[in-house]
Amino acid sequence: MTFTQHLRAVLVLGLPLVGSHLAQFAVQMVDTIMLGWYDTTALAASVLATSFFFVVFIMGAGFSFAVMPMVAEAAASDNSTRIRRVTRMGLWLSVLYALLFLPLMVWSDPLLRSLGQDPELSALAQEYLRIAGFGLFPALLVMVIKSYLAALERTGVVLWVTIMAVFLNVLVNYALIFGNLGMPELGLRGAAIASVISQAVTLGVLSLYVVRGPATREHVLFQRIWRPDPEAFREVFRLGWPIGLTNLAESGMFSASALIIGLIGTLPLAAHGIALQITAATFMIHVGLSQAATVRAGRAMGRKDWSGLAVGAQAVVLLSFGAVVLATIAFLAVPDLLMTGFLDPESADRDAVLAIGASLLAVAALFQLVDAGQVMALGLLRGMQDTRWPMYAAAISYWGLGIPASYVLGVMLGFGGVGVWLGLVIGLLFASAALWWRYVHRLRELREAAG
Repeated sequence: MTFTQHLRAVLVLGLPLVGSHLAQFAVQMVDTIMLGWYDTTALAASVLATSFFFVVFIMGAGFSFAVMPMVAEAAASDNSTRIRRVTRMGLWLSVLYALLFLPLMVWSDPLLRSLGQDPELSALAQEYLRIAGFGLFPALLVMVIKSYLAALERTGVVLWVTIMAVFLNVLVNYALIFGNLGMPELGLRGAAIASVISQAVTLGVLSLYVVRGPATREHVLFQRIWRPDPEAFREVFRLGWPIGLTNLAESGMFSASALIIGLIGTLPLAAHGIALQITAATFMIHVGLSQAATVRAGRAMGRKDWSGLAVGAQAVVLLSFGAVVLATIAFLAVPDLLMTGFLDPESADRDAVLAIGASLLAVAALFQLVDAGQVMALGLLRGMQDTRWPMYAAAISYWGLGIPASYVLGVMLGFGGVGVWLGLVIGLLFASAALWWRYVHRLRELREAAG
């Protein structure tokens, strides 16, 4: 394949993945907005609860991320049996993980209080999590099936089903939070129920597609799914647990940055939250492209096409860099426009928050470059089924460098929110450099092994 053909292949595969991630992000935004309309206390409790849920979820999603390169490699070598085996065991591991961590959801109040959270908010968060926690099962299973479909390059259905989930979530939230459409007014509990319903329906629709789809029914994925497969189980576990801990290290760094900014003041924390929402939305583009890189690298591994792997990597990096340039222009040119929808026009603190947020978005211009760099390298390494080394690199870069640098620059040296974000840039920069070094090293090893 030529470079142009690789570009086209990445776009065909990656754009639906980007769209599905943006749609999933929209689900979280809608929950925040609708609970904000309902009650401020309910909103604060939901932020606490969903943050807790996300940390548990993103660690468990490591098994689904492991399925993607394994299925892609098997598909490239036309090994339907292996596709079925690793996907099934990905589903098994997801269910076992959810069973293991569900008690943390059910009895989350004492844990949240021990972390210094407000007792009233902790109790409300537990009320939410005692319902939403059961959504961990369908949420993780959906991630496995999405990874399976993406590896087979069936990303269109992933996009459309995620968009369907957005509209379903809005409808059920509208009914159950506020008591509309003849439903009882359940407030925070209604939002939790809506979350579980949308996840369960998504799982049902995707499962139906897998059973009946022309490209998937031959895998008979759910036939005798109760039968254990120790060999495939070990393979998925071996590849997946480092991915889960890598996810935890990165998401934990951003959670810790909020705690550090909380030490500086309320207005910097508000500006941080808004700027992080904006950068998270643009980051979804890079996450989708990174997953496309995982699939393309996995397929190249199946064909033992090392030149194709290298050229495909160049194509995905070019597309990611283009997205970085566009985001940087927006962050520097129109920061107030990007932030204005998050603030009450009548708020006395509006101008101060906008000023702080504009400075954070200026740092985010640099932040985007290194963040995109690390997630692209991570996607390629996962496609090459190299997950343990990136886990160590993430832990050292984010917690050995990023968080200490954020505290020193933001608090000790008095640079405020900008200092905290510069610390994040330092952590992400080291992670990006380390991961790209590892990618080049692994590619060289593969080429030398092939002669």
